[in-house]
Amino acid sequence: MVTRIATWNVNGVNPRIERLLAWLEAASPDVLCLQELKCTEEQFPAAALREAGYEAAVQADGRWNGVAILSRVGLHEPVTGLVGGPEFEGRHEPRAVSAVCAGVRVWSVYVPNGREVGHPHYEYKLRWLDALRSIAEQEAGGERPFAILGDFNIAPTDEDVHDITQFEGATHVTPAERDKLAALRETGLDDVRPRPLKYDVPFTYWDYRQLCFPKNRGMRIDLVYGNAPFRAAVTDAYVDREARKGKSPSDHAPVVVDLDL
Repeated sequence: MVTRIATWNVNGVNPRIERLLAWLEAASPDVLCLQELKCTEEQFPAAALREAGYEAAVQADGRWNGVAILSRVGLHEPVTGLVGGPEFEGRHEPRAVSAVCAGVRVWSVYVPNGREVGHPHYEYKLRWLDALRSIAEQEAGGERPFAILGDFNIAPTDEDVHDITQFEGATHVTPAERDKLAALRETGLDDVRPRPLKYDVPFTYWDYRQLCFPKNRGMRIDLVYGNAPFRAAVTDAYVDREARKGKSPSDHAPVVVDLDL
C-alpha cells in the first residue's frame, strides 16, 4: 500500500487556502506537514480541510510561525510543541507538532531562521536543534517508521544553494548549523533527497525578489529526515516545483515522499 507524505512551508495558510485545497486534491497526499501558518489555532481553516477529508493537529499563535499536520489516515498520539525545547524572549514558539499517521511517527517542524550570525535568534536556533536531536534519539532507532519533515532553514551542503558565494557569513549555511544537522542524522536518520522536476538540484525555496524562481536561484532547505524503516519504505521522492508557480504562491514548494507501507 502506497502512503504519500509531504511537507510544505505554505507561508500563510489562510491567504493560500484555495491553493492548498487545490493542491491537496491534485497531489492527494495522505499526510501533509505544514509550516509558517501565520494564524492562531482559532483562525486555522480546520473546517475547510475537514471537508476535504483531512483532520489536523495544529500549534499556532498568530505570529510568524505555526505548524500543522494534516492527515486522512489517522492522527494518533499527538504531541504539541518541542518537548524540552528552548524559549526565545520568554516564550516557547509554535514550531513543532507530531502525530502517528498510518503507523509512521511524523514530526512537522519549522526550525528558527536564525536571522544573522551572532544574533540571539541564531544561538536559539542552535539550541532548538539540540532539543530536536534529543527527541530523535528517543525514537529514530526503533522499528516504527519515524520522520522529521519541514522547513529546516539550513542548506545541508554547498550544492544545495544556487551560489554559495552569495551566502558568505550568512545563516543557513554556517558550519555550526550544518554540524547540528549532522548530529541529527547521527541519531539514525537519513536525508531523503528528492528528485527535481526540472533542473539538476531539487531546490525547495526561491526568494520572491529578483526573479529568483524563473532564474532558479534557490535553496534546498525543506527536508525529510527518516529513520531506517522509513527510508526502506521510500519508493519515490520529488519537489513539486509546479506548486511554486502561478498567482500568489508560497515561496516554498512541497516535498513529496511515497512509501510502500
